[in-house]
Amino acid sequence: MVSHSRECKQGQLAVSMFQYTSPVTTLIEELKKIPGIGRKSAQRISFYLLRSDKENAIALANAIIEAREKTFLCSICNNITTQEPCEICSGADRDLGQICVVEEPFNIYSIERTNLYKGMYHVLHGNLSPIKGIGPDELKISGLLKRLEKEVREVIVATSPTTEGNATAHYVSELIKKHNCNVKITRLALGIPIGADIDYVDSVTIAKAIEGRIEL
Repeated sequence: MVSHSRECKQGQLAVSMFQYTSPVTTLIEELKKIPGIGRKSAQRISFYLLRSDKENAIALANAIIEAREKTFLCSICNNITTQEPCEICSGADRDLGQICVVEEPFNIYSIERTNLYKGMYHVLHGNLSPIKGIGPDELKISGLLKRLEKEVREVIVATSPTTEGNATAHYVSELIKKHNCNVKITRLALGIPIGADIDYVDSVTIAKAIEGRIEL
């Protein structure tokens, strides 16, 4: 029994001491830095790239470099763009009187896909999160207040319905009220998704749906 236990421990130690070759280890560690990518996902992606054609890996690397070198933040809304100002801020058919505040640039494209909103945007690049050390100074809020000095009639706060997103929405709305009390401040409605069975919806979502009910 003692001998078997010793062999198991030695085997576990050997496994724990195993390291991938240096270039692979570096690739895995770099991929792990991407939000939402853990070690196992980083390993799968790494070995997929190593198994695929060399041309595919080079194309991916070049795409990353090109996107990093040729894009920058719009000086008006902070969206990622290749032109100044960005396509939305320079669009002749956009409503300058509405500004939709979002957390990240990719949130813009989610809203644009609806083809319903024709106003402007402002990207905060994050939300308030004391745990992560993200305070008001880390968010791009000052530019939004400067834009309110123009003819803006409504600011739509479209941050996520999370604890951090709600805290950010409250903070932004309070700043706007202090800066310009004439601007209408709205929040995206929250509730039951289209096609969802109410029996499977959590109580918080149902409560928000009741609060945001509309007249028929």
